[in-house]
Amino acid sequence: MAAAAALLLLLTLGGAAAQVFPPWNGTFPGFGPGSGAGAGAAATGVPAMFVFGDSLTDNGNNNDLQSLAKANYPPYGIDFASGPTGRFSNGYTMVDEIAQLLGLPLLPSHPAASSADAALRGVNFASAAAGILDNTGQNFVGRIPFNQQIKNFEQTLDQLGRKLGGASRLAPTLARSIFYVGMGSNDYLNNYLMPNYNTRNEYNGDQYSTLLVQQYARQLNTLYNLGARRFVIAGVGSMACIPNMRARSPRNVCSPDVDDLIIPFNNKVKAMVNSLNANRPNAKFIYVDNYAMISEILRNPWPYGFSVIDRGCCGIGRNRGMITCLPFLRPCLNRNTYIFWDAFHPTERVNVLLGRAAFNGGNDVVYPMNIQQLAAWQP
Repeated sequence: MAAAAALLLLLTLGGAAAQVFPPWNGTFPGFGPGSGAGAGAAATGVPAMFVFGDSLTDNGNNNDLQSLAKANYPPYGIDFASGPTGRFSNGYTMVDEIAQLLGLPLLPSHPAASSADAALRGVNFASAAAGILDNTGQNFVGRIPFNQQIKNFEQTLDQLGRKLGGASRLAPTLARSIFYVGMGSNDYLNNYLMPNYNTRNEYNGDQYSTLLVQQYARQLNTLYNLGARRFVIAGVGSMACIPNMRARSPRNVCSPDVDDLIIPFNNKVKAMVNSLNANRPNAKFIYVDNYAMISEILRNPWPYGFSVIDRGCCGIGRNRGMITCLPFLRPCLNRNTYIFWDAFHPTERVNVLLGRAAFNGGNDVVYPMNIQQLAAWQP
């Protein structure tokens, strides 16, 4: 799905010095052999979860679109019980693990939640290639930007309201539900860094991150006005060392210039979370530091059981990262030892680790409280 992106980005970014990650003081929950996906579900009292995002959390929303950003074919889903679903992973995504830990079933995609009964425990609206900005990801043709994902959520609200007897009866359920939002990576990879976009000529890095966060805040406020009260905001993970970046480097090294754009964006998102918490006392916003966690795994993979850090499990070209996983391509056999599944996305095992850290990690990885605490929070 990302062949076009890889070729376009190749024209823009060259090799760079090896990535140097900041020191780690994080507190990952235990994660060892035998700790598989979906383990340890808790009774949290959360009635539903609603997910908004991109290919890191998409579970099939692009399947019926005229889109180059799809993953509904083998070997995607090779370790998922029902096979390929549209998840950009060999198995679980991060939000799949979070749903299980909340005691919820795996969420349906928006097209699969065509009835109120199917949407009662939540819906996943995430779409591969989507961004905060509507024009992000247009090289992939079909995708569902964050603004449209919110409109799709409004359709679901109408269905749920009719089933539950009106908006007033729906409001308490929404207030106890978890709203997971993870946006921003495509606004860089498939907008700002694309040579066929003029964005980089219009904004420097600081101006662009400000533009994104201002729009992001407006979108989150829209969700708030629709009844959302418990927000999980996922930061953008480190992208300097994904296989596609290494593959484009003549010396097979990371590209820190990409993370130099991501870090200020994440910092402004954290400040936005603080501002929203200060101005919305009857709501709670938490920030998941995916950047810190991915950086830690890349810097120190062995304690977490990973031994292959510089290439994808499935892909074509150097580092299996020049072109992402194509239909029926043979993937690696020892997938649990790989950090990256394809040219851009982590393996199920990384997703599970990130999901567990977001659920019950310390304030150094999820701030100002974790998802388990958010579920129990009383306004």
